[in-house]
Amino acid sequence: MKMAFKRMMKHSELYILLIPGLAFLLLFKYAPMYGIIISFQDFNIFNGIRDSEWVGLDQFRRLVLSDDFSNVFINTLLISFYKISILFPIPIVIALLLNEVRFMAFKRTVQTVIYLPHFLSWVIITGLFVNILSPSGGFVNQVIQWFGGEPITFFMDNRFFRSLVVFTAGWKEIGWNAIIFIAAIAGIEQEQYEAAAIDGAGRIRQMYHISLPGIAATIVLMFILRIGNLLEAGTEQILTMYNSIVYETGDVIGTYVYRIGLGQMDYSFGTAAGLFNSVVGFLLIITGNYLSRIVLKRSIW
Repeated sequence: MKMAFKRMMKHSELYILLIPGLAFLLLFKYAPMYGIIISFQDFNIFNGIRDSEWVGLDQFRRLVLSDDFSNVFINTLLISFYKISILFPIPIVIALLLNEVRFMAFKRTVQTVIYLPHFLSWVIITGLFVNILSPSGGFVNQVIQWFGGEPITFFMDNRFFRSLVVFTAGWKEIGWNAIIFIAAIAGIEQEQYEAAAIDGAGRIRQMYHISLPGIAATIVLMFILRIGNLLEAGTEQILTMYNSIVYETGDVIGTYVYRIGLGQMDYSFGTAAGLFNSVVGFLLIITGNYLSRIVLKRSIW
C-alpha cells in the first residue's frame, strides 16, 4: 500500500489528468444507472422512483410476451448480422490495399476522402440520401427511369429499407474503421517485409503472411466489441431514416425503446427493454472473448 502511494505521488501529474475522465464516467455513465430501478416498477412520473409501485419482473415478462418484441428482436439481429458480415471485413481489405500504395499523395487523398463521411451527423446523411433516392427527381430514380423502370420509394419500401441502412452505415463508417487497421499495420516492423522480400515473397504473400497476422489482435478486439453492440444495430441512424411504414423491417430494440419509453411515456417498459439490451450485449462480449481465447488463442482479457 505504501509503495503504491509512492508510485502515485511520483506520477501525480498523470493521475491528475485522469480526474476529468473519471468524473465524466461517474457523472454521465454510472450515476444514471440508478434509473435502472424503474424497470422493476410501474413508474409514475408524478410519484417519483421512491413512491412508484414495485412490480418485480413484470415489465420484462410484458416485454418478452409483447406482440411487437419478436419482430423487433429479429430485425435487430438481422440488421446487425448484415452489418457485421458485410461491413466488418471491408475496412480490413481497404487497409491492406492502401498499405501497398507507394504513391503517398494518392494514399493520403484516398484516406481523407473515405473517412470524411464519419464526421457528418446522421441527420445530414439521411437528408443527403433522401435527395439522392427521391422518387421525384432523385439521381438514382432518374437512372432507373432512363432504363425503363418505375421510381422506387426506398425509404418507404420494406424490401429495400434494411439494405439502405447497411449501405449508408458502410458509406459513413468504413473509411473511419479502416484508419484503425491502417494504424495497426503501421506498427508492424519493416524488417519483416524486408526479410520476406529477400526470401522471394511477393506483395500478396507479404500481405497474407505478415500484414494480416500483424493486425490479428486488432481485428479480434474490434470484432469482440462489435459483437457486444449486436443489439444496438444503429439506433441513431434508424431513428433519422425510418417511418411507420417500414416498422416491419426497420424497427429495432433501440428505436422500440424510444417509441414506447418516450413516445408513449411508458418509462418502466422502455427501461426494461433497454436493460435487456445492455445485459445481452454484456453477455455477448463475455462469450465472444471466451470463444476467441479458445479458438484463436487471442482475447481482450
